[in-house]
Amino acid sequence: GGTIGLTIAKRIEISDLPQLVAAFHSLVGLAAVLTCVAEYMIEYPHLDAHPAANVVKTVAYLGTYIGGVTFSGSLVAYGKLQGVLDSAPLMLPGRHYLNAGLLAASVGGIVPFMIDPSYTTGMGCLIGVSGLSTIMGVTLTAAIGGADMPVVITVLNSYSGWALCAEGFLLDNNLMTIVGALIGSSGAILSYIMCVAMNRSLLNVILGGYGTSSTGTGKPMEIVGTHTEVNVDQSIEMIKEASSIIITPGWGLCAAKAQYPIADMVKMLREQGKTIRFGIHPVAGRMPGQLNVLLAEAGVPYDVVLEMDEINEDFPETDLTLVIGANDTVNSAAQEDPNSIIAGMPVLEVWKSKQVIVMKRTLGVGYAAVDNPIFYKPNTAMLLGDAKKTCDALQAKIRETFYTN
Repeated sequence: GGTIGLTIAKRIEISDLPQLVAAFHSLVGLAAVLTCVAEYMIEYPHLDAHPAANVVKTVAYLGTYIGGVTFSGSLVAYGKLQGVLDSAPLMLPGRHYLNAGLLAASVGGIVPFMIDPSYTTGMGCLIGVSGLSTIMGVTLTAAIGGADMPVVITVLNSYSGWALCAEGFLLDNNLMTIVGALIGSSGAILSYIMCVAMNRSLLNVILGGYGTSSTGTGKPMEIVGTHTEVNVDQSIEMIKEASSIIITPGWGLCAAKAQYPIADMVKMLREQGKTIRFGIHPVAGRMPGQLNVLLAEAGVPYDVVLEMDEINEDFPETDLTLVIGANDTVNSAAQEDPNSIIAGMPVLEVWKSKQVIVMKRTLGVGYAAVDNPIFYKPNTAMLLGDAKKTCDALQAKIRETFYTN
């Protein structure tokens, strides 16, 4: 198993790391279900004399339930991230009633499991809850859109930790129990931090909710105006004139694997005496820390990669901001439109810098499907095109400008 996992991990690109994590979480969930059921089968003949029989049965039941949700939920998350399934939320009619019914049936199943001492009833309850939780994992995760995938990953991480904790308890393995508790609690804390970063409640995300806690009931603001486009040569001139530059990357950078030309650009510009820093939003990319890992892999120094809270107040004093493949995390509608579905969401305030260059394939919306007013602001220029090709062109032009005699 270790050899297979190592082989798979070595072949995976860092941009595909979220899918790998989701796939591995599903295996943790499946292992928890199988372990809990198998351990019940092994311990059943001794339960009458077991001093903590009720605790063992409770943990076996809860472990089976959590494992089932983790298994199927992680597979759906993998499908959405890999593009096998549509990333848009699947809004089944009456899905909240369906999920409530599945939860009620799962909770209700523990009553005969605990009261009836027969082996047939016990196995029937465990198999039943494994089926119900597997269905619930699908219905819950399918209703969550691509924009919330970073939180889904951390929630599933927490689920897998608690499932592992249950396994450790049943197997009387202290190390497994402790590690599971650490994973479960850290995943829960990270999920909370991510939700705060989106101005959403965890329940709102898990239930496939719409909007933030600040979203009004009126019609969203209509964006009017025309955008300004620039080419690579014009962008280079703007970069030459700027002494302080902030780069705010998003999922587009990951998808295009453009971290290497960006890292080389940063190295060359720093050698010219320019101050270059990165601003990373907590939910940028498809899983927490993905962009930090991507930039570190490309050789970007750790000390120039800052979190949103560390860098937001510096935008007004910044000459130029380069937005590379980001949209929702730099959307000014979060502050300017109280009726926007992202109203109140903390964002990187890139529009406050003196000049902004937004590098995107098109003027299209991001995962949240919200138009971005910064595209039409007077200090914003759009450099449209494939992120990798554009970054390669910028890298070549910077080298030609500063290093060719």
